[in-house]
Amino acid sequence: MSGGLRVRQDMEKEWETLKAWKERVGQELDRVMAFWMEHSHDQEHGGFFTCLGRDGQVYDDLKYVWLQGRQVWMYCRLYRKVERFRRPELLDSARAGGDFLLRHARVTPPGKKCAFVLTRDGRPVKVQRTIFSECFYTMAMNELWRVTGDARYQSEAVEMMEQLVRWVREDPSGLGQPRLSGAPGAEPMAVPMMLLCLVEQLGEADAELAARYTELGDWCASRILQHVQRDGQAVLENVAEDGRELAGCLGRHQNPGHALEAGWFLLHHAIRKGDLELRAHIIDKFLLLPFRSGWDPDHGGLFYFQDVDGLCPTQLEWAMKLWWPHSEAMIAFLMGYSESGDPALLRLFCQVAEYTFRQFRDPEYGEWFGYLNREGKVALTIKGGPFKGCFHVPRCLAMCEEMLDALLSRLAPAPRPQAPAAVPARPGAE
Repeated sequence: MSGGLRVRQDMEKEWETLKAWKERVGQELDRVMAFWMEHSHDQEHGGFFTCLGRDGQVYDDLKYVWLQGRQVWMYCRLYRKVERFRRPELLDSARAGGDFLLRHARVTPPGKKCAFVLTRDGRPVKVQRTIFSECFYTMAMNELWRVTGDARYQSEAVEMMEQLVRWVREDPSGLGQPRLSGAPGAEPMAVPMMLLCLVEQLGEADAELAARYTELGDWCASRILQHVQRDGQAVLENVAEDGRELAGCLGRHQNPGHALEAGWFLLHHAIRKGDLELRAHIIDKFLLLPFRSGWDPDHGGLFYFQDVDGLCPTQLEWAMKLWWPHSEAMIAFLMGYSESGDPALLRLFCQVAEYTFRQFRDPEYGEWFGYLNREGKVALTIKGGPFKGCFHVPRCLAMCEEMLDALLSRLAPAPRPQAPAAVPARPGAE
């Protein structure tokens, strides 16, 4: 077989793989969204129920602000980007969720601090001393503005973004975190990750805001890159504020799924900047490295937590397999393949996606189970709770469908050359 023919056959095989996955992913996105649209809407108070059992039954009516903001964002994003989801009921539910957040999310208006948990009718139950409720509030408001054109949503998003930047880079006192003398000055990777995500969100097709947050995006990327430690051989979840490795369990802690999610956030950043060297570094350190250390060689799937020195992690759930790291890995590897063309990354996408569809997907009631034991058996039958809502799964499926569609258009095999037609012999030409 000639080298050219072998290359052509490999390309055709990759194209068929991409086509098959686009069908599977698109169908699964429809099933997942049907589950949330049927079971999660609170028609009386607005917002969404997220504590849903396997069949969608509501088992608790508390509302978690992270998940309210995420579901508003997801509905708006699908409405804006996927033609078949451009339905009035989706937009109406998103607007009702956004208005619920406007009325109730902030604990002491005009202060910006948001609750973590609300009652069904919006009374505050619990506040976290972190920035994440406010981050997802910002994402929701910006997407609502994009699909409705209502300026009050964008005003909320930009004002909250400015507050987030002040809390992170200038004065964190408003978060209510006491500065204790014995506490290490640790920087979790999640903080610059979320700010980088918001830079991408607010700057999309908005030249003014993109320019305003250019320096912030570079700062976030540099802070995330500091989490590559041990001479480039490990991504650690927490580092000191000056970028050094921390002592003890906190410093040795690894979260493979979080590193992979940071990887595709950083890939977006590198693509926007046109930085090919940074792109290659990200693929090596934030995609391949966490996968090699985090994939369970015995049972498949990504470990939830690890200790970089191979010691036993202290978290009871460390060996469990959770839905969201696998969703993030699917996005990361498909994005890496889309940008680099490296077939090894496509193979890793397929490996993760096959495991994920086989183990997490519920063919009977729809949506995905969130929590498996190490062997891949369902540990919790719930479909939603305080941390799992309408976000990681549909975001993964929607982003993968979009990337697969673009890849299929770009890599469509050229038609095979036709053999020349035989010239009929002239009569009498013996």
